[in-house]
Amino acid sequence: MEKEKNWLELIGETATYIQQKVGEMPKTAIILGTGLGELVKHIDIKVAIPYAEIPNFPVSTVEGHSGRLIFGNLGNKYIMAMQGRFHYYEGYSMKEATFPVRVMNKLGVKTLFVSNAAGGMNPEFRIGDLMIITDHVNLFPEHPLRGKNYNELGPRFPSMDEPYSHRLIAKAKEIAAQKGIRLMEGVYVGTQGPTFETPAEYRYFSRLGGDAVGMSTVPEVIVARHMDMEVFGMSVITDLGGEGIEVVKVSHEEVQEAAAKAEPVMSMVMEEIINQFQEL
Repeated sequence: MEKEKNWLELIGETATYIQQKVGEMPKTAIILGTGLGELVKHIDIKVAIPYAEIPNFPVSTVEGHSGRLIFGNLGNKYIMAMQGRFHYYEGYSMKEATFPVRVMNKLGVKTLFVSNAAGGMNPEFRIGDLMIITDHVNLFPEHPLRGKNYNELGPRFPSMDEPYSHRLIAKAKEIAAQKGIRLMEGVYVGTQGPTFETPAEYRYFSRLGGDAVGMSTVPEVIVARHMDMEVFGMSVITDLGGEGIEVVKVSHEEVQEAAAKAEPVMSMVMEEIINQFQEL
């Protein structure tokens, strides 16, 4: 009986498959979230691999998440993009949901850009606003680093003093000022989902110091920082709740619609940051 492969072997097997299919590897990767996958139209695609063809990869089950790993040029930068991500609420373990980030690092990615749709709790926010993620609160019931630690990937107790890159945040603010774009900043609260928040939960998350809440991103960022990858995150505010804000009924379709309306501005900001930053 063949012995079960350990985590490092699975990561290596997947990375080898992708390397053989693609060849040259980028140092920059993007995870495109709900309603934000349209950024792919700005990418000059060289290779696109369906998740279903990649060994050990999960397959996205959520409407609005396409499920391809894309390699190509975004402006002057050669990048890798995940068109569709994996969520804990789909039934994956945290290790499965964050597996692609492990593979990215194995392939040589040093900088990760993440985007998502989120509910806004800051009274200054409006539906359709873009929010730079400056920090997060992890309220997922399972930690992505729980279990055996492989020192080859990162330390047992990684520091999270700068989960989101200060220099990339500064670059985003500079670009927004140049372009006259309304760009908010705030703390993202990551929860399990898949229910949208109750009025009491919105108030609770707001009192914790959160400005927006969503069901993704935090596990991916933790794993990326475990491996010392630089991270930039941005949310599009698709609904509102919190102290003094009336919570209205919202559907996944409405979230996708709000995200799609904000997509052109999100795409432009992301593309500008990616093209202007200097890789470390």
